[in-house]
Parts: sequence; structure tokens; C-alpha cells
Amino acid sequence: MAGPIRTGLSSILQKSPNDIVILSSLRTPITRSNKGSLKDAYPEELLATVVRATIVANPNLDPALIRDVGIGVVLSELGGSKAGRMAMNHAGMPTTTSFYTVNRACSSGLSAITNVAQQIATGMIDIGIGGGMESMTRNYGSRAIPVDLWPELKDSRNTDARDCIMPMGLTSENVASRYGVNRADQDAFAVESHRRAAKAQAEGLFDAEIVPVATRYQEVKKSGEKVGELQHITVTKDDGIRANASMEGMKKLKPAFKEDGTSTAGNSSQISDGAAATLLIRRSTANELGLSSSIIGRWAGTQVAGCKPDEMGIGPTLAIPKLLGMTGLKTEDVGLWEINEAFASQALYCLRELGLEKANEEGRVNPKGGAIALGHPLGATGARMLAGLLPEMERQGLQTGVVSMCIGTGMGMAGLFVRE
Repeated sequence: MAGPIRTGLSSILQKSPNDIVILSSLRTPITRSNKGSLKDAYPEELLATVVRATIVANPNLDPALIRDVGIGVVLSELGGSKAGRMAMNHAGMPTTTSFYTVNRACSSGLSAITNVAQQIATGMIDIGIGGGMESMTRNYGSRAIPVDLWPELKDSRNTDARDCIMPMGLTSENVASRYGVNRADQDAFAVESHRRAAKAQAEGLFDAEIVPVATRYQEVKKSGEKVGELQHITVTKDDGIRANASMEGMKKLKPAFKEDGTSTAGNSSQISDGAAATLLIRRSTANELGLSSSIIGRWAGTQVAGCKPDEMGIGPTLAIPKLLGMTGLKTEDVGLWEINEAFASQALYCLRELGLEKANEEGRVNPKGGAIALGHPLGATGARMLAGLLPEMERQGLQTGVVSMCIGTGMGMAGLFVRE
């Protein structure tokens, strides 16, 4: 079993038989909810697709050796547990492989990957899959903010308790006003996210991480009325990216959450559908099975931190220092950063507070765009970010990378990964 988390860059870069390593990290396209190409797909359909692709991508590994699957999901009925288990069996996993779901809001995917890594570290399992799934088309709305609550919570004198159900857009406005993030900077950040994503898509930089999804699609009017014939399509690309995004266009958008606010539909993350999965294994087990040449990365630690619910977007500024402190790294020891763009306001504040403006200018923070351009399918986002982090680390020749995000109700999470 693995020992304590190693500290210091030289130690972290050393290989050990007890390392929790990654054989593959894949995702579906991320598409716009209600309008995008996956709007008629089910979350478990997306999960089955990416799990089946994981099996196919690792032909020398017997699926029966995969002991457990943990999947992040926020909105699906019954927490996605029953449908997810069905999807596992449908995708070809044997019934001996167990399954569970994780809900830590926006970090559910990273939480699931971390849980599986920790299961391997403690000797509970040798091989597992961590990931996430979400169809916000099917499940957004009242499931995002509970309406049938214990009345005492609604009337609590504790504002932090009440603020746990504050609309996320208002938390964005709080961050903007409290920390001086103006509208122009938010709009410019959003335009750059789309520019980077469009460039990456045009250059094929997403191709290695994306698994095509064969599904169905039917046109829908604004009224919700279905029109035309039901089509059978194969979705291969993210469809929320706006290659023509501009400051002029951003300026025309009205505040979405507060009459005199600065957060708009253009500088906030998109409501999206998608799934992702990462296959993890103990290094010694990979060596025994002859899979060492398939290793692409390694999990090196995760940290989580809490903050006030009404400014939940600052979470990464608390979680990342905890992660660096735990692993003995300095900010400059991290080559690549994937920091979720829930809102431009909070993403910008986090970059400034963490001293990452220069790294961002150098293309080492969200170099292929972020959730403003790509979308934010809640339960799947953390796993989607890792699927993009690892190939980009390889492309840029970087050794270390961090995935981090803010979390609804007031938290932040950050995970460290090493390329091999």
C-alpha cells in the first residue's frame, strides 16, 4: 500500500511501485444543454459510452480486474446510482465490478477520481475508474436548488446556512464587487477563453481526449415543441465554443443575475451535457500485468477547503495553497493549471490572488479554454479537466499539473497530477 503523500518536487517526480498511475483519461464532447448535440442523450448513455471507450483503449487489461467505479454526478435522479450501475453493465463491465456515485457539486468528477486513487492507496482495490456524468438538459432546474427544505433552514439566523442555496450567479456578483473585478476584464477573459478553445479545436488538440457519442437528436422550437424527424447522429466535437466571440458582442449582453451586475451569459460558464472517465491502477499492478508502457500520468494528491457560501468562487485560492503546502511545492513548480471558469469574475480573482497572471499569459492556465467556452457539466467537469490536462502537459513538455475548481455552497478543491 502507498505511504504518506511525498513532498518536494524531486521526490514527487520519482517513481515508486506504490504510485497511483493513470492508463487513460477520456471524455465525451461537451455540448450546450437544451440546444446542443447531446441534448437528447441520457447521462447514463454518456457514461456508458466513455466507459466502453475506456475498455477499448486498454485492450490488454481484463475488465474483470477493474474492481470499482466511482462517478461524480450532481443532478441525476437517485443520485445517478441505479442508472449508473445499469450503464456499467450495459457498457460491458462484469457484475463483479462495483459502482458508486459522488456528489460534491462542481468538483464531483475530481472527487470521484481522488476517491478511487485513495482506494488504491489504501489497498482496498488495485484498479478502478473515476469520472463523472451529467445531463443538465434533463436534470437542471429544481434539482439544482432544492425547493422542499426543512423550514428552519430557510429561516435560519445563520446567514451562511441560508447562503448555501444562494444562486451561483449572485455569488459571482459578490466576488466581483468585493474584490474589484470589473465588467470589461470579465468580458475580455471570456473572449480569450473562446479564442483559445476555438484555436485548440481547429488544431485538433481535443481529438485525443474526446470519445464520439452515437445518439439521437431532434430539433426543438423555443416553445419546447419538437419539430422535424428524429435523427441518429454521432457527436465528435464540443459545440459551445464561439469562434467569433468579441468584446463588442460581450458588451451587448445584459447582466444575467443582478440588474446592475457584471456577470452575463457571455462571461459565465455554460450549462452543459457530458461525461468523462479516468482509469487508475497501482504501478506495481501495472508492471505485473505488462501495462507499464501504457502509463500516461500519476495522481499525486488532492486537497479541499471551505469558504463562505456567498463567495464560493474564491475556493481555489484556499484549496491550491493547501495542496502546495501538503506536497511541498511552490507555485512555480507547477507547469500547467486547469482552473474551472465557473464565472469570469471568480476565475480572474483566483488568478490574481494566486499570482498566476504571468502563467496565464504564457499559456499555462487553461491554454485550450475553460468552462466559459467549453461548458460546465457539473458532475463531469473535474474529470473533463483532467482529460484535457494530461495531453496538454505532454504537448508542452510539462511534468506537473493542477486541476482546481470552486464548489457550490462554499468550497474549493485542487488535485496534483504528474505526467509520464
